[in-house]
Amino acid sequence: MSDSAFQLTAIVIYLLGMLAIGYAAFRRTSDLDDYMLAGRGLPPGVAALSAGASDMSGWLLMGLPGAIYVSGLFESWIAIGLVIGAWLNWKFVAPRLRAYSEVASNAITIPSYFEKRLRDRSHVLRIAAGVIVLVFFTFYVSSGMVAAGKFFDSSFGWPYMTGLLVVSGVTLLYTMFGGFLGASWTDVVQGLLMFAALITVPIVALFVVGGPGEAVDSMRAVNPDALNLFAGAGDTNALLFGLGIFSTAAWGLGYFGQPHIIVRFMALRSAADAKAGRRIGISWMILTCLGAISTALLGIGYFANDPARDLGDPETVFLVLSQIFFHPLVAGFVLAAVLAAIMSTMSSQLVVCSSALVEDLYNLLGRRSAPRTEVMLGRLGVLVVALIAFLLALNPDSSILELVAFAWAGFGGAFGPIVLLSLYWRRLTAKGAIAGMVTGAVVVFVWGNVDALSSRMYEIVPGFLLNLLVAVVVSKMTAQDDPEIQAEFDAMERQVRTDKVLEEQEA
Repeated sequence: MSDSAFQLTAIVIYLLGMLAIGYAAFRRTSDLDDYMLAGRGLPPGVAALSAGASDMSGWLLMGLPGAIYVSGLFESWIAIGLVIGAWLNWKFVAPRLRAYSEVASNAITIPSYFEKRLRDRSHVLRIAAGVIVLVFFTFYVSSGMVAAGKFFDSSFGWPYMTGLLVVSGVTLLYTMFGGFLGASWTDVVQGLLMFAALITVPIVALFVVGGPGEAVDSMRAVNPDALNLFAGAGDTNALLFGLGIFSTAAWGLGYFGQPHIIVRFMALRSAADAKAGRRIGISWMILTCLGAISTALLGIGYFANDPARDLGDPETVFLVLSQIFFHPLVAGFVLAAVLAAIMSTMSSQLVVCSSALVEDLYNLLGRRSAPRTEVMLGRLGVLVVALIAFLLALNPDSSILELVAFAWAGFGGAFGPIVLLSLYWRRLTAKGAIAGMVTGAVVVFVWGNVDALSSRMYEIVPGFLLNLLVAVVVSKMTAQDDPEIQAEFDAMERQVRTDKVLEEQEA
């Protein structure tokens, strides 16, 4: 067999496995609660790996290594910010959101949680949140499709369009039929595959380039600042440099508002499971980020020592190294890890988009349908969003990192402050949440499309801060005592405390 045949065999085995998992989940899905939230029965390990895999996407294996390959270790501030943000998210959002989303009339989506938590009878808050989900997730799903097209072009020389069709088609199938449970189960397998690949490739690369000393010398010969986390500090104003680091690390702010991640918190078996989920999820995240960073840095040294090889697109450094180092069949499974990263994120985002269309828009504006009909509408919603994202992804020159950055900032700026305030501040009002959410979304959209602004500061920072300010000010202006809201807030806090006590007793 040729190298390509071996690699394609591994890819086909992986894709068939994903379809099989999707079918198994399909047989356990009977109503909209199952389709959107898996009946709130995810164990912490499944939730943690699912959140991690759906979080990282093709950015972890392509976007991040590509940025570090070009600019050096300075670009790892993104990863540092993300690890800190993820830890804070698991620590402070997960237990309270799990409890509050159930206390607030069993909300199964983020927009419905906002409406029920804040008693917005006008439905404006829920509709606005649903629209924001659809707009920014369409860009996010599109980034995964772009990564898929680049993947097959780099790995097998296939046309960009072929990669789009294959990955989009398989992901669409298992997501449409498996729903949230199918996405979560496939995420676990995909997360483990990503972990194995990101640990194996840099270890092998280290031996190939001749060990740590040789690797460092080769990197510095190409880029003297390759290993400098503070590269450029002496070439610019200290304040501007500090703002640059803060802007890059500010990716971590986005975690509080990412629906495809925090919905995993809502699906946990109990608030107490958040602690175990945090330990598993953050451990996975630290190790995989270190693997991605190491792969890029070692790639600098490797290609410097072998100038006959042309890397081409820096975002393919992980793909190319895996093909060089391993037997074609093994390399095929390593390449499948890239597909795992892409598909796990796309599937999770498509499920959230589906929930926004059906639970937060269709059912809100019309009358509720039979459970089976709602599930079918959910599947149609997945199809619609996927088709729009596909059209956006037709441009092969789109940057994965830029598409992800824009969508990530959109959710962080629009939803992050509202999620935090809803969990920790009793006085948040529906009008305050609406005003803050719209402010955050608009600021991110405008700021991100003005080069003079976005080049100075990542748009999530002004979006997040202005959202927070507006939400607090408007809430103070419109605050009214509502005994039901106060009672629910107390019930949430009691449930979190009770779960924590039970956890300590079991330990």
